[in-house]
Amino acid sequence: MNRRTRLLSLGAILLLLAAAFGVQAYTADTSARTSRTDTGAYPGNTLISVQDYKFDGCLVEVTPNGNVAWEYDPPNSRVFDAEQLENGNILVAVTTKLAPKNCPAEQLEVNSDQCIKSRVLELDYETKSVVWKYTWYDEYITHHEVHDVDRLENGETAIIDMGNDRAFTVDRKGEITWEWHAENHLENGTTFYQRYGGDPNPGGEKDWTHMNDIDRLENGNFQISVRNFDVVIEVNPKTNKIVDVIGEPGNHSFLYEQHNPQRLEEWGTVLIADSENHRIVEYDVASGERVWEYGGDDILLWPRDADRLPNGNTLITDSLHNRVLEIDENGDIVWEYSGVDLPYAADRLSVPEEGGETVPGWQLENRTANAGSVVGTVRQIEGWASYVFPTWVKLPELLTLVAGALVLLAMVVDLSIYGLSALKRYRD
Repeated sequence: MNRRTRLLSLGAILLLLAAAFGVQAYTADTSARTSRTDTGAYPGNTLISVQDYKFDGCLVEVTPNGNVAWEYDPPNSRVFDAEQLENGNILVAVTTKLAPKNCPAEQLEVNSDQCIKSRVLELDYETKSVVWKYTWYDEYITHHEVHDVDRLENGETAIIDMGNDRAFTVDRKGEITWEWHAENHLENGTTFYQRYGGDPNPGGEKDWTHMNDIDRLENGNFQISVRNFDVVIEVNPKTNKIVDVIGEPGNHSFLYEQHNPQRLEEWGTVLIADSENHRIVEYDVASGERVWEYGGDDILLWPRDADRLPNGNTLITDSLHNRVLEIDENGDIVWEYSGVDLPYAADRLSVPEEGGETVPGWQLENRTANAGSVVGTVRQIEGWASYVFPTWVKLPELLTLVAGALVLLAMVVDLSIYGLSALKRYRD
């Protein structure tokens, strides 16, 4: 086959693949969907924060029927933890990408093309106007977002600053009232490191701790999730000492890069989204005994939030399945909202953010299931593809795109070889 015929054939195949992908896109279901049983779901609307890796994050409140009752859609942003305050306002963590002209010069040293602005916002529910904020600039996007904020009883706000490996609180005037730096308590040479180990601090802009959650406990201490250390720690803010540790760095059978632990104070347990183990797990804080488990990669894919509801149901954010689901005490799904791009966390608004009645895991049924290696790998590929492509792009669509890319590459190589041959003939 001569070069001209070969290129025409490859071009025809490329057009067919483009047409096939167009049909796949046209017939794809791109809408958010809700399914529910007639009974069993705990009442109330659900507040869902949507990270969306492509900087199209938002915050939505959906009804039990899946209708959007309220939405906040900041431009060029990723949205993380959010909660509704007692006054009805919404407190939310937002990271916004900025053009260089809007960045301080010192935040363009690593990447001159952009910087980010970490924003803690209190929004008026009705108008969505900002009634209070606390902000700071950072250089990186990935692993430097502000993941968690929590309004305290005294009116201050607790914040996790992933990019600077710190936890802190600010008052209404924006003044820092307490600050905890991981480098003083987790680095090589500290008491924690000598006992538990962990990754050394690489310095610079690298993702060292990936602290992603902070909660005030009833005893006044702070519970902090240190994702890259596979631990949830309890810190006494008066002394800044670590007084309790759940998990162990590198012990991935216990925790593996977890998110959003919820302390069930009345039962002495902690409910954790054990993300890389694709499960939700509940541990007895004192003994470390596992009292409940739900998931496995045949059920969940990289879950990042779980809340125990008063009736014993559990609300789960199943991030790479792009859905939020509620399961009952038997592990059956009683409510599901799907089709959202990379959800981060969810709250049932009829339930208090902190405290309130809960049910311990030992009264619930465990349910776990793992897919085979091939199926599990396919699901992982589909899940991580949502970081780049819309959620409707699954294995068939990915295969179409890969085939198209290979055909295009073959055409480029063929033309390059032809160009080099022509150049050689010209020189000769």
